[in-house]
Amino acid sequence: MNMDHVADGGLVLLGCGKMGSAMLAGWLNQGLPTGSVWVIDPNPSEWLRSTGVNINADLPENPAVVLVAVKPQMMGDALPVLAAMGNGETVFVSVAAGTPIAKFEEVLGNRTPIVRAMPNTPAAVGRGITAIIGNAHVSGEALDMAEGLLSAVGQVVRLEGEDQMDAVTGVSGSGPAYVFHLIETLAAAGEAQGLSADLAMRLAKATVAGAGALAEQAEEDPAQLRVNVTSPNGTTQAALEVLMDEETGFPVLLRRAVKAGADRSRELANG
Repeated sequence: MNMDHVADGGLVLLGCGKMGSAMLAGWLNQGLPTGSVWVIDPNPSEWLRSTGVNINADLPENPAVVLVAVKPQMMGDALPVLAAMGNGETVFVSVAAGTPIAKFEEVLGNRTPIVRAMPNTPAAVGRGITAIIGNAHVSGEALDMAEGLLSAVGQVVRLEGEDQMDAVTGVSGSGPAYVFHLIETLAAAGEAQGLSADLAMRLAKATVAGAGALAEQAEEDPAQLRVNVTSPNGTTQAALEVLMDEETGFPVLLRRAVKAGADRSRELANG
């Protein structure tokens, strides 16, 4: 993306844990000058100290963007520091799960441009997907800037309304954990059929990673890809009859899992 506007105004990163570090690494790789970045973090990592960005220093008065990447529990302490920047030109972008735009508006002022974003952990390897939505004060240019910043760690999609964020949380926000559990259980099932633990895990990891890459790159949709590898009365069909069972298989299980995640996201938001 064009980093000039961000570089000129300055970028404040509140919180530099795993997600903040992944984003910062992406921005620096794309040419954002270190002198244009201010990081607020109580426990700066060795890596962060080595980057040359401003750490826990006096902030610019009107930065182009403030990106909030601290856990929701820490939000109460951290935001008042930034409240003076509210109701102005500074765009606030939040990647804090479960914190609705209204909560930021309470602290920063209801005329503050605020973008809420939901990234996921594959951002750490540049393979994340982030959903974004802005409030009424976010201009098209500001939303483009937010998308550009978040695209440093993967794909970005725009939502039609903030109420969709709970469903996004259930699908892609929490979704990597579902896939990690699939890998765990697939490997354990391989062990149960006589494979060594190391071999079963290697097969499971490579299978899930490879299938995911194929699903993203192939022109066919996943349903067709499934059909392509399913010979009539073959081994895959025997396994799929278990997994595709409408009462005990993936269809009902994942509907329940994603609903549970989305429901919990709604509870947290209403806090």
